[in-house]
Amino acid sequence: MFLFYDEQKTKRNGGIWLSSGIRRRSLAAAFPYTIPIMAGFLFLGMAYGITMHAAGFSFLYPTIMAMVIFGGSLEFVAVSMLLSPFAPLTTFLAALMIQARHLFYGLSMLEKFQGLGWKKWYLIFGMCDETYSINCTAYIPAGADRGWFYFFVTLLNHLYWICGAMMGGLLGRVLPFDTEGLDFVMTAMFVVIFLEQWKKEKSHITAGIGLGAALVCRILFGAVQFLIPAMGLILLLLTMFRKPVAQAFPKEEEEGQ
Repeated sequence: MFLFYDEQKTKRNGGIWLSSGIRRRSLAAAFPYTIPIMAGFLFLGMAYGITMHAAGFSFLYPTIMAMVIFGGSLEFVAVSMLLSPFAPLTTFLAALMIQARHLFYGLSMLEKFQGLGWKKWYLIFGMCDETYSINCTAYIPAGADRGWFYFFVTLLNHLYWICGAMMGGLLGRVLPFDTEGLDFVMTAMFVVIFLEQWKKEKSHITAGIGLGAALVCRILFGAVQFLIPAMGLILLLLTMFRKPVAQAFPKEEEEGQ
């Protein structure tokens, strides 16, 4: 509701007056990047909603949880947490371990979020793996604003997940559904995103760092414990090789900065 108001009104962001036309162009630029995410989020969100219904919850539960948690795998784990005895410390630690990778994402986005005003707070809340991937690598065309582009990518992905969870909660009342194996949808979507970025980039320094760090930590720490060490190693390597990475990916001029 607050995104589109009177054409004559404008909002100041980073010293530049942004018209509603710029917001529309930013939305038009952001939407195509989110189409693969829409397919995955609607499908997996429906599986989550159906899982919640199978556990005995109304469709309102997955809908509200998708709005305020927006944690993907954490929300699936939350199904069993809601059916377990009250254990706030255990719940906190489980949530921290599952979502700890976002700490590393957030550190790498500090510079990109500078000067974005109130939008920064929603961008921090709404950051997920897919949104992070798009906002890190997407080319923002002339006529679009950087802050609004990030905002619309985040908002659209959030809405896809909410709609999927709500539809799954409603459909679960009338359709029998086996959710086993559906989590592979997210893995397949990440593979597609990675391959698209690989084809687009001339230098594969960051991809090599990510693959190498993940492989080494997978061998050293095993399949269950490797994620956080891998993220830490990636952050360390990107910091150590910041200059070569910056030279390989020169900063593009974005209108609205």
